[in-house]
Amino acid sequence: MPIFLDTENRPTLAIAVCDRCHFKYPWDVLTKDGNQFGLMVCPKCRDPIDPYRLPPPPPDRIGLKWARPDVPISATSADVVTPVVTPSYPFDDADVD
Repeated sequence: MPIFLDTENRPTLAIAVCDRCHFKYPWDVLTKDGNQFGLMVCPKCRDPIDPYRLPPPPPDRIGLKWARPDVPISATSADVVTPVVTPSYPFDDADVD
């Protein structure tokens, strides 16, 4: 580990210690870790963002916004068919004495 860190031509002269490898780096080199949000780490020790922590993708848009059916919606009296209901009995009239 070097005794002296050259921080010339940097925005600040401060030095910091990586929370994982415990090496000294210029302060502006350290970044926040992708998984452990409280750690300031060097680029070698930085973990990428865990994809399971990201929000889920939006659902697929499979429906049309203004869909119209193939048949007309308006129902007139000619279109309406009344069903014919026939009673169904468990026995025939011939079985009745």
